[in-house]
Amino acid sequence: MPKLQAPVMKNEYYDVTFEDLTHEGAGVAKIEGFPIFVENALPDEKAKIKVIGIKKGFAFGKLIELYEESKNRIEAPCPIYSQCGGCQLQHVSYEGQLDFKRKQVEQVLARIGKLDLTKVKVHQTLGMQDPWNYRNKAQVPVGEREGGLVAGFYQKRSHDIIDMERCLIQQAENDEIVQYVKTICEEYEIRAYNEEKHKGWLRHIMVRYGLVTKELMVVFVTKTADFPHKNEILAKITEQFPQIKSVVQNINNKRTNVIFGDETKVLWGEEYIYDKIGDIKFAISARSFYQVNPEQTKVLYDKALEYAKLTGEESVIDAYCGIGTISLFLAQKAKKVFGVEIIPEAIEDAKRNTELNGIENAEFAVGEAEVVIPEWYKQGNKADVIVVDPPRKGCDEALLKTILDMKPRRVVYVSCNPGTLARDLQVLERGGYETVEVQPVDMFPHTTHIECVSQIVLREE
Repeated sequence: MPKLQAPVMKNEYYDVTFEDLTHEGAGVAKIEGFPIFVENALPDEKAKIKVIGIKKGFAFGKLIELYEESKNRIEAPCPIYSQCGGCQLQHVSYEGQLDFKRKQVEQVLARIGKLDLTKVKVHQTLGMQDPWNYRNKAQVPVGEREGGLVAGFYQKRSHDIIDMERCLIQQAENDEIVQYVKTICEEYEIRAYNEEKHKGWLRHIMVRYGLVTKELMVVFVTKTADFPHKNEILAKITEQFPQIKSVVQNINNKRTNVIFGDETKVLWGEEYIYDKIGDIKFAISARSFYQVNPEQTKVLYDKALEYAKLTGEESVIDAYCGIGTISLFLAQKAKKVFGVEIIPEAIEDAKRNTELNGIENAEFAVGEAEVVIPEWYKQGNKADVIVVDPPRKGCDEALLKTILDMKPRRVVYVSCNPGTLARDLQVLERGGYETVEVQPVDMFPHTTHIECVSQIVLREE
Protein backbone atom coordinates (compact mmCIF):
# COMPACT_ATOMS: atom_id res chain seq x y z
CA MET A 1 0.00 0.00 0.00
CA PRO A 2 1.24 3.52 -0.72
CA LYS A 3 2.36 5.50 2.32
CA LEU A 4 -0.28 8.04 3.33
CA GLN A 5 0.94 11.61 3.04
CA ALA A 6 0.42 13.87 6.08
CA PRO A 7 -1.63 16.94 5.12
CA VAL A 8 0.91 19.22 6.86
CA MET A 9 4.61 19.94 6.34
CA LYS A 10 7.33 20.50 8.91
CA ASN A 11 8.28 24.17 9.53
CA GLU A 12 5.13 25.38 7.73
CA TYR A 13 2.58 27.71 9.39
CA TYR A 14 -1.15 26.96 9.68
CA ASP A 15 -4.25 28.66 11.06
CA VAL A 16 -6.19 26.25 13.28
CA THR A 17 -9.01 25.98 15.83
CA PHE A 18 -8.32 23.77 18.84
CA GLU A 19 -10.94 21.14 19.66
CA ASP A 20 -9.69 19.31 22.73
CA LEU A 21 -6.87 18.68 25.22
CA THR A 22 -4.73 15.56 25.42
CA HIS A 23 -4.35 13.74 28.74
CA GLU A 24 -1.00 15.56 29.05
CA GLY A 25 -2.65 18.98 28.66
CA ALA A 26 -1.65 19.83 25.07
CA GLY A 27 -4.18 21.43 22.72
CA VAL A 28 -5.49 19.30 19.84
CA ALA A 29 -6.16 20.83 16.42
CA LYS A 30 -6.99 18.89 13.25
CA ILE A 31 -6.20 19.57 9.61
CA GLU A 32 -8.12 17.26 7.27
CA GLY A 33 -8.70 15.02 10.31
CA PHE A 34 -4.96 14.84 11.06
CA PRO A 35 -4.27 15.69 14.75
CA ILE A 36 -1.64 18.25 15.73
CA PHE A 37 -0.65 18.55 19.42
CA VAL A 38 0.37 22.00 20.65
CA GLU A 39 1.48 22.93 24.18
CA ASN A 40 -0.18 25.89 25.92
CA ALA A 41 -3.25 25.82 23.62
CA LEU A 42 -6.84 25.40 24.83
CA PRO A 43 -10.09 24.16 23.27
CA ASP A 44 -12.05 26.79 21.24
CA GLU A 45 -8.94 28.92 20.68
CA LYS A 46 -8.04 30.08 17.16
CA ALA A 47 -4.32 30.43 16.49
CA LYS A 48 -1.41 30.38 14.10
CA ILE A 49 0.88 27.42 14.69
CA LYS A 50 4.16 26.13 13.27
CA VAL A 51 4.51 22.38 12.69
CA ILE A 52 7.74 21.28 14.41
CA GLY A 53 7.55 17.51 14.06
CA ILE A 54 5.59 14.88 12.14
CA LYS A 55 5.04 11.30 13.27
CA LYS A 56 2.96 8.48 11.83
CA GLY A 57 -0.65 9.59 12.34
CA PHE A 58 -0.04 12.90 14.18
CA ALA A 59 2.18 15.98 14.41
CA PHE A 60 3.55 18.41 17.00
CA GLY A 61 3.18 22.14 16.66
CA LYS A 62 4.29 25.33 18.38
CA LEU A 63 1.92 28.18 19.26
CA ILE A 64 2.93 31.28 17.28
CA GLU A 65 0.00 33.68 17.65
CA LEU A 66 -3.38 33.51 19.39
CA TYR A 67 -6.26 35.05 17.42
CA GLU A 68 -9.04 34.12 19.88
CA GLU A 69 -8.50 33.11 23.52
CA SER A 70 -10.53 30.58 25.52
CA LYS A 71 -12.70 31.93 28.32
CA ASN A 72 -10.75 29.51 30.56
CA ARG A 73 -7.33 30.99 29.77
CA ILE A 74 -5.60 32.85 32.62
CA GLU A 75 -2.09 34.17 33.27
CA ALA A 76 -0.12 31.45 35.09
CA PRO A 77 0.86 32.89 38.50
CA CYS A 78 4.12 30.91 38.78
CA PRO A 79 7.14 32.83 37.42
CA ILE A 80 8.90 29.65 36.22
CA TYR A 81 5.77 27.86 34.90
CA SER A 82 6.92 27.92 31.27
CA GLN A 83 10.24 26.24 32.18
CA CYS A 84 9.32 23.87 35.01
CA GLY A 85 7.81 20.46 34.33
CA GLY A 86 5.89 20.21 37.62
CA CYS A 87 2.56 21.72 36.51
CA GLN A 88 0.79 21.57 33.14
CA LEU A 89 -2.48 23.49 33.67
CA GLN A 90 -1.68 26.74 35.48
CA HIS A 91 -2.75 28.69 32.37
CA VAL A 92 -6.26 27.22 32.76
CA SER A 93 -8.81 28.64 35.23
CA TYR A 94 -9.52 26.25 38.10
CA GLU A 95 -13.14 25.78 36.97
CA GLY A 96 -11.76 24.97 33.51
CA GLN A 97 -9.35 22.42 34.99
CA LEU A 98 -12.14 20.63 36.86
CA ASP A 99 -14.25 20.53 33.71
CA PHE A 100 -11.31 19.27 31.62
CA LYS A 101 -10.73 16.40 34.05
CA ARG A 102 -14.39 15.35 34.01
CA LYS A 103 -14.41 15.37 30.19
CA GLN A 104 -11.19 13.33 30.07
CA VAL A 105 -12.81 10.67 32.26
CA GLU A 106 -15.99 10.65 30.15
CA GLN A 107 -14.01 10.33 26.91
CA VAL A 108 -11.89 7.36 28.01
CA LEU A 109 -14.84 5.55 29.61
CA ALA A 110 -16.71 5.81 26.30
CA ARG A 111 -13.76 5.19 23.98
CA ILE A 112 -11.78 2.52 25.88
CA GLY A 113 -14.39 1.10 28.26
CA LYS A 114 -17.27 1.22 25.73
CA LEU A 115 -19.52 2.36 28.58
CA ASP A 116 -22.91 3.91 27.85
CA LEU A 117 -22.69 7.36 29.44
CA THR A 118 -26.49 7.69 29.40
CA LYS A 119 -26.45 4.95 32.07
CA VAL A 120 -23.16 5.71 33.90
CA LYS A 121 -23.15 9.02 35.76
CA VAL A 122 -19.79 10.83 35.65
CA HIS A 123 -20.01 13.61 38.23
CA GLN A 124 -18.28 16.97 38.05
CA THR A 125 -14.76 16.81 39.50
CA LEU A 126 -14.56 17.50 43.23
CA GLY A 127 -12.05 20.32 43.57
CA MET A 128 -10.38 22.21 46.40
CA GLN A 129 -11.59 25.44 47.94
CA ASP A 130 -7.97 26.67 47.81
CA PRO A 131 -6.04 24.70 45.16
CA TRP A 132 -2.59 26.05 46.11
CA ASN A 133 0.15 25.01 48.59
CA TYR A 134 -1.37 21.55 48.98
CA ARG A 135 1.61 19.21 48.60
CA ASN A 136 2.87 17.96 51.98
CA LYS A 137 6.08 16.46 50.57
CA ALA A 138 8.88 18.25 48.72
CA GLN A 139 11.62 16.10 47.21
CA VAL A 140 13.99 18.40 45.42
CA PRO A 141 17.12 17.49 43.41
CA VAL A 142 20.26 19.50 44.21
CA GLY A 143 22.87 20.62 41.67
CA GLU A 144 25.60 23.19 41.17
CA ARG A 145 25.78 26.23 38.96
CA GLU A 146 28.54 28.87 38.85
CA GLY A 147 30.01 27.59 42.09
CA GLY A 148 26.75 27.70 44.09
CA LEU A 149 24.04 25.15 44.91
CA VAL A 150 20.71 25.08 43.07
CA ALA A 151 17.62 23.20 44.27
CA GLY A 152 14.36 22.93 42.37
CA PHE A 153 12.44 20.89 39.82
CA TYR A 154 13.68 19.60 36.51
CA GLN A 155 13.07 21.63 33.37
CA LYS A 156 10.55 20.07 30.99
CA ARG A 157 11.99 17.03 29.20
CA SER A 158 15.47 17.49 30.69
CA HIS A 159 17.59 16.91 33.79
CA ASP A 160 18.51 20.58 34.12
CA ILE A 161 17.45 21.89 37.53
CA ILE A 162 15.41 25.10 37.62
CA ASP A 163 16.48 26.90 40.81
CA MET A 164 13.37 27.69 42.78
CA GLU A 165 12.63 29.73 45.88
CA ARG A 166 8.91 28.96 46.03
CA CYS A 167 6.65 26.35 44.48
CA LEU A 168 3.02 27.46 44.47
CA ILE A 169 1.68 23.92 44.94
CA GLN A 170 4.02 23.03 47.84
CA GLN A 171 3.37 23.77 51.49
CA ALA A 172 5.18 27.07 52.16
CA GLU A 173 7.03 25.56 55.16
CA ASN A 174 8.60 22.92 52.91
CA ASP A 175 9.93 25.57 50.53
CA GLU A 176 11.37 27.62 53.40
CA ILE A 177 13.23 24.63 54.80
CA VAL A 178 14.59 23.55 51.39
CA GLN A 179 15.96 27.06 50.83
CA TYR A 180 17.45 27.25 54.31
CA VAL A 181 19.10 23.81 54.00
CA LYS A 182 20.54 24.85 50.62
CA THR A 183 21.94 28.07 52.15
CA ILE A 184 23.51 26.27 55.15
CA CYS A 185 25.04 23.59 52.92
CA GLU A 186 26.55 26.30 50.70
CA GLU A 187 27.96 27.97 53.81
CA TYR A 188 29.80 24.76 54.71
CA GLU A 189 30.87 24.18 51.07
CA ILE A 190 28.88 20.96 50.67
CA ARG A 191 29.17 19.59 47.11
CA ALA A 192 26.07 18.58 45.15
CA TYR A 193 25.92 15.22 43.44
CA ASN A 194 26.68 15.22 39.71
CA GLU A 195 24.82 12.33 38.07
CA GLU A 196 26.97 12.35 34.91
CA LYS A 197 30.28 12.14 36.80
CA HIS A 198 28.84 10.18 39.76
CA LYS A 199 30.67 12.56 42.11
CA GLY A 200 29.60 14.91 44.87
CA TRP A 201 27.59 14.25 48.04
CA LEU A 202 24.10 15.84 48.34
CA ARG A 203 21.60 14.34 45.87
CA HIS A 204 18.15 15.44 47.15
CA ILE A 205 16.57 17.41 49.97
CA MET A 206 13.21 16.04 51.07
CA VAL A 207 10.80 17.65 53.54
CA ARG A 208 7.62 16.01 54.86
CA TYR A 209 4.90 18.03 56.61
CA GLY A 210 1.98 16.89 58.78
CA LEU A 211 -0.95 19.03 57.65
CA VAL A 212 -2.89 18.53 60.91
CA THR A 213 -0.02 18.08 63.39
CA LYS A 214 2.34 20.68 61.78
CA GLU A 215 5.24 18.26 62.42
CA LEU A 216 8.16 18.32 59.98
CA MET A 217 10.78 15.83 58.81
CA VAL A 218 13.92 16.71 56.83
CA VAL A 219 15.68 14.03 54.77
CA PHE A 220 19.17 14.37 53.27
CA VAL A 221 19.64 11.93 50.37
CA THR A 222 23.41 11.56 49.97
CA LYS A 223 25.87 9.53 47.89
CA THR A 224 27.93 8.36 50.85
CA ALA A 225 27.27 7.61 54.53
CA ASP A 226 29.54 10.34 55.91
CA PHE A 227 28.04 13.74 56.81
CA PRO A 228 30.45 16.70 56.65
CA HIS A 229 29.83 19.30 59.39
CA LYS A 230 26.89 17.22 60.62
CA ASN A 231 26.61 18.67 64.13
CA GLU A 232 26.81 22.31 62.99
CA ILE A 233 24.29 21.81 60.14
CA LEU A 234 21.78 19.93 62.32
CA ALA A 235 22.05 22.50 65.12
CA LYS A 236 21.32 25.40 62.75
CA ILE A 237 18.38 23.68 61.00
CA THR A 238 16.63 22.53 64.18
CA GLU A 239 17.16 25.88 65.89
CA GLN A 240 15.75 27.78 62.89
CA PHE A 241 12.69 25.47 62.62
CA PRO A 242 11.66 24.21 66.08
CA GLN A 243 8.67 22.33 64.57
CA ILE A 244 11.12 19.85 62.99
CA LYS A 245 10.69 16.51 64.79
CA SER A 246 12.99 14.36 62.68
CA VAL A 247 16.15 14.66 60.57
CA VAL A 248 17.06 11.59 58.52
CA GLN A 249 19.84 10.59 56.11
CA ASN A 250 19.25 8.20 53.22
CA ILE A 251 22.32 6.85 51.42
CA ASN A 252 22.07 6.19 47.68
CA ASN A 253 25.45 5.39 46.09
CA LYS A 254 24.05 3.94 42.86
CA ARG A 255 24.16 5.45 39.38
CA THR A 256 20.40 5.85 39.13
CA ASN A 257 17.67 8.47 38.93
CA VAL A 258 15.72 6.61 41.64
CA ILE A 259 15.69 8.98 44.61
CA PHE A 260 16.18 6.64 47.58
CA GLY A 261 18.89 4.13 48.37
CA ASP A 262 18.49 1.12 50.67
CA GLU A 263 20.05 2.55 53.86
CA THR A 264 18.21 5.07 56.03
CA LYS A 265 19.29 6.36 59.44
CA VAL A 266 17.86 8.88 61.90
CA LEU A 267 20.34 11.69 62.61
CA TRP A 268 18.25 13.69 65.06
CA GLY A 269 14.86 13.33 66.74
CA GLU A 270 12.27 10.66 65.96
CA GLU A 271 11.96 8.03 63.24
CA TYR A 272 8.39 9.15 62.47
CA ILE A 273 6.26 12.22 62.23
CA TYR A 274 2.47 11.96 62.54
CA ASP A 275 -0.51 13.25 60.65
CA LYS A 276 -4.26 12.64 60.51
CA ILE A 277 -6.78 12.09 57.74
CA GLY A 278 -10.22 12.45 59.27
CA ASP A 279 -10.15 10.53 62.57
CA ILE A 280 -7.31 8.21 61.53
CA LYS A 281 -3.75 8.91 62.70
CA PHE A 282 -0.74 7.89 60.59
CA ALA A 283 2.95 7.40 61.45
CA ILE A 284 5.07 8.60 58.52
CA SER A 285 8.71 7.58 58.09
CA ALA A 286 11.15 8.93 55.51
CA ARG A 287 10.17 6.28 52.96
CA SER A 288 6.49 5.72 53.87
CA PHE A 289 3.98 6.13 51.09
CA TYR A 290 1.56 8.80 52.30
CA GLN A 291 -0.82 10.78 50.12
CA VAL A 292 0.67 14.17 49.20
CA ASN A 293 -2.70 15.94 49.43
CA PRO A 294 -4.36 14.72 52.66
CA GLU A 295 -7.23 17.21 52.40
CA GLN A 296 -8.40 15.72 49.09
CA THR A 297 -7.49 12.19 50.20
CA LYS A 298 -10.24 12.49 52.80
CA VAL A 299 -12.67 13.62 50.07
CA LEU A 300 -11.64 10.61 47.94
CA TYR A 301 -11.87 8.07 50.78
CA ASP A 302 -15.17 9.46 52.08
CA LYS A 303 -16.55 8.84 48.60
CA ALA A 304 -15.08 5.31 48.54
CA LEU A 305 -16.73 4.66 51.92
CA GLU A 306 -20.05 6.01 50.61
CA TYR A 307 -19.88 3.74 47.55
CA ALA A 308 -19.03 0.68 49.71
CA LYS A 309 -22.39 1.15 51.53
CA LEU A 310 -21.16 -0.65 54.65
CA THR A 311 -23.59 -1.56 57.46
CA GLY A 312 -21.13 -3.15 59.88
CA GLU A 313 -21.81 -6.72 58.76
CA GLU A 314 -19.54 -6.88 55.72
CA SER A 315 -16.24 -8.59 55.07
CA VAL A 316 -14.10 -6.28 52.91
CA ILE A 317 -10.91 -6.92 50.93
CA ASP A 318 -8.66 -3.95 50.19
CA ALA A 319 -6.38 -4.88 47.29
CA TYR A 320 -3.23 -2.75 46.86
CA CYS A 321 -3.72 -1.46 50.41
CA GLY A 322 -0.41 0.44 50.79
CA ILE A 323 0.05 1.63 54.38
CA GLY A 324 -3.61 0.89 55.10
CA THR A 325 -5.09 4.33 54.47
CA ILE A 326 -8.32 3.11 52.82
CA SER A 327 -8.38 -0.06 54.96
CA LEU A 328 -8.52 1.91 58.18
CA PHE A 329 -11.29 4.14 56.83
CA LEU A 330 -13.27 1.02 55.84
CA ALA A 331 -12.61 -0.66 59.20
CA GLN A 332 -14.63 2.06 60.94
CA LYS A 333 -17.80 0.76 59.22
CA ALA A 334 -17.04 -2.89 58.23
CA LYS A 335 -17.14 -6.11 60.22
CA LYS A 336 -13.69 -7.15 58.98
CA VAL A 337 -11.12 -5.73 56.54
CA PHE A 338 -8.33 -7.72 54.88
CA GLY A 339 -5.59 -5.70 53.18
CA VAL A 340 -2.91 -6.95 50.79
CA GLU A 341 0.16 -5.13 49.44
CA ILE A 342 3.35 -6.27 47.68
CA ILE A 343 5.75 -3.93 49.58
CA PRO A 344 6.72 -5.42 52.99
CA GLU A 345 7.61 -2.01 54.50
CA ALA A 346 4.15 -0.69 53.60
CA ILE A 347 2.50 -3.62 55.40
CA GLU A 348 4.67 -2.94 58.47
CA ASP A 349 3.42 0.68 58.34
CA ALA A 350 -0.19 -0.56 57.93
CA LYS A 351 0.10 -2.77 61.03
CA ARG A 352 1.69 0.07 62.99
CA ASN A 353 -1.09 2.46 61.95
CA THR A 354 -3.72 -0.14 62.94
CA GLU A 355 -2.24 -0.34 66.44
CA LEU A 356 -1.84 3.43 66.60
CA ASN A 357 -5.60 3.82 66.11
CA GLY A 358 -6.70 0.89 68.29
CA ILE A 359 -8.37 -0.81 65.31
CA GLU A 360 -8.87 -4.55 65.86
CA ASN A 361 -10.87 -5.61 62.80
CA ALA A 362 -8.18 -5.12 60.12
CA GLU A 363 -5.58 -7.69 59.02
CA PHE A 364 -2.78 -7.29 56.47
CA ALA A 365 -0.80 -9.66 54.27
CA VAL A 366 2.33 -9.16 52.15
CA GLY A 367 2.13 -10.32 48.54
CA GLU A 368 0.76 -9.64 45.09
CA ALA A 369 -2.98 -8.98 45.20
CA GLU A 370 -3.40 -11.18 42.12
CA VAL A 371 -1.77 -14.11 44.00
CA VAL A 372 -2.96 -13.63 47.61
CA ILE A 373 -6.64 -12.92 46.95
CA PRO A 374 -7.18 -15.97 44.67
CA GLU A 375 -5.52 -18.05 47.43
CA TRP A 376 -7.92 -16.59 50.02
CA TYR A 377 -10.81 -17.45 47.70
CA LYS A 378 -9.59 -21.07 47.34
CA GLN A 379 -9.50 -21.30 51.15
CA GLY A 380 -13.16 -20.27 51.25
CA ASN A 381 -12.70 -16.62 52.24
CA LYS A 382 -15.24 -14.49 50.40
CA ALA A 383 -15.74 -10.74 50.48
CA ASP A 384 -18.99 -8.79 50.37
CA VAL A 385 -17.10 -5.74 49.08
CA ILE A 386 -13.76 -5.50 47.29
CA VAL A 387 -11.92 -2.17 47.12
CA VAL A 388 -9.11 -1.81 44.58
CA ASP A 389 -6.64 1.07 44.37
CA PRO A 390 -4.09 -0.23 41.84
CA PRO A 391 -0.98 1.47 40.40
CA ARG A 392 -1.23 3.28 37.05
CA LYS A 393 -1.12 0.01 35.08
CA GLY A 394 -4.49 -0.97 36.59
CA CYS A 395 -5.63 -4.32 37.98
CA ASP A 396 -3.92 -7.56 37.07
CA GLU A 397 -6.02 -9.96 34.95
CA ALA A 398 -5.83 -12.65 37.65
CA LEU A 399 -7.30 -10.27 40.23
CA LEU A 400 -10.15 -9.26 37.91
CA LYS A 401 -10.86 -12.95 37.26
CA THR A 402 -10.97 -13.64 41.01
CA ILE A 403 -13.39 -10.75 41.53
CA LEU A 404 -15.65 -12.24 38.84
CA ASP A 405 -15.40 -15.70 40.46
CA MET A 406 -15.90 -14.41 44.01
CA LYS A 407 -18.85 -12.21 43.02
CA PRO A 408 -18.78 -9.61 45.83
CA ARG A 409 -21.95 -7.51 45.88
CA ARG A 410 -19.95 -4.33 45.35
CA VAL A 411 -16.61 -3.29 43.92
CA VAL A 412 -15.19 0.15 44.69
CA TYR A 413 -12.45 1.07 42.21
CA VAL A 414 -10.10 3.92 43.14
CA SER A 415 -8.00 4.88 40.12
CA CYS A 416 -5.12 7.23 39.30
CA ASN A 417 -5.34 6.45 35.56
CA PRO A 418 -8.69 6.82 33.75
CA GLY A 419 -7.40 4.78 30.79
CA THR A 420 -6.71 1.59 32.75
CA LEU A 421 -9.85 2.20 34.85
CA ALA A 422 -11.92 2.19 31.63
CA ARG A 423 -10.22 -1.02 30.43
CA ASP A 424 -10.87 -2.81 33.75
CA LEU A 425 -14.47 -1.58 34.00
CA GLN A 426 -15.15 -3.14 30.60
CA VAL A 427 -13.88 -6.51 31.93
CA LEU A 428 -16.09 -6.25 35.03
CA GLU A 429 -19.10 -5.18 32.95
CA ARG A 430 -18.70 -8.19 30.66
CA GLY A 431 -18.41 -10.41 33.74
CA GLY A 432 -21.77 -9.44 35.23
CA TYR A 433 -21.14 -6.10 36.93
CA GLU A 434 -22.66 -2.70 36.31
CA THR A 435 -20.84 0.63 36.71
CA VAL A 436 -23.27 2.94 38.52
CA GLU A 437 -21.28 6.17 38.89
CA VAL A 438 -17.79 7.60 38.67
CA GLN A 439 -16.56 10.51 40.78
CA PRO A 440 -13.39 12.33 39.64
CA VAL A 441 -11.49 13.96 42.53
CA ASP A 442 -8.85 16.64 41.96
CA MET A 443 -5.97 15.38 44.08
CA PHE A 444 -3.34 17.32 42.11
CA PRO A 445 -4.59 20.79 41.04
CA HIS A 446 -2.74 22.49 38.16
CA THR A 447 -1.48 19.12 36.85
CA THR A 448 -3.14 16.74 34.40
CA HIS A 449 -3.37 13.89 36.94
CA ILE A 450 -6.91 12.64 37.59
CA GLU A 451 -8.05 10.45 40.46
CA CYS A 452 -11.45 8.71 40.31
CA VAL A 453 -13.58 6.49 42.50
CA SER A 454 -16.18 4.24 40.86
CA GLN A 455 -19.18 2.42 42.30
CA ILE A 456 -19.69 -0.99 40.67
CA VAL A 457 -22.48 -3.41 41.63
CA LEU A 458 -23.23 -7.03 40.79
CA ARG A 459 -25.96 -7.13 38.18
CA GLU A 460 -29.09 -8.91 39.36
CA GLU A 461 -29.75 -12.10 37.42
